[in-house]
Amino acid sequence: MRDDWINMKRRSQFLVFALFGVFVSSSQADGSRCFGTPGNGRVEDAVSLPLSGENFTAYSLAGWTVGRTYVHSSVRDIVVDAYAALVTAAPDRVFVYGETGWRSGGQFRPHKTHQNGLSVDLMVPVLRDGESVPLPGNVLNRYGYDVEFNDQGQADDYEIDFQALAELIYQVHLASESRRIAIRRVIFEVPLQRKLWLTPRGPYLRKNVTFSTKQAWVRHDEHIHIDFDIQCARL
Repeated sequence: MRDDWINMKRRSQFLVFALFGVFVSSSQADGSRCFGTPGNGRVEDAVSLPLSGENFTAYSLAGWTVGRTYVHSSVRDIVVDAYAALVTAAPDRVFVYGETGWRSGGQFRPHKTHQNGLSVDLMVPVLRDGESVPLPGNVLNRYGYDVEFNDQGQADDYEIDFQALAELIYQVHLASESRRIAIRRVIFEVPLQRKLWLTPRGPYLRKNVTFSTKQAWVRHDEHIHIDFDIQCARL
């Protein structure tokens, strides 16, 4: 199944190259500049996250193509560094990232934030019959955003891989620390956070990463939302 996933990624990349003539991992600016806040802001010289890598892919080729995966350049570097570290730290796991924002920021429906390049959605890694597989995403389930997990982390034939999720957050934290950028908060459904604390990385995450303890306006069970703390100019 992992080989099928890799072949699917390669076909998707070829299609993008053929139709749009862009490079998946190209950098479009030396550095980005953010303004305002995630809930009311914009960004200049944002860059897109890569469509895919050795162990990760975007939630949707269509979403990536129309430009719904742009972030501040420092955020891009953090996310890419974290996925690179996971190749070694979790070699048999695959990951999917979700939406991030527009190239120039601003209102990003249906999200209330994601406006200044400092917010990312990372879909939860999942297991099916004990094997790591991408979170299923298609137009019928809003490319994964409508997958509903119960408080035990189960949804039909899929279950959240809490150990892989904890390792993902851990590697994102290390990558941000290496660039002297803090994680402002992580939003994840509160009952599901308890499952994270039971993983080997759980004690570290509870001590070093700020998780929101309030119920968000929509459930965050199929993805985690991360806001990074980068000093932005006034809007």
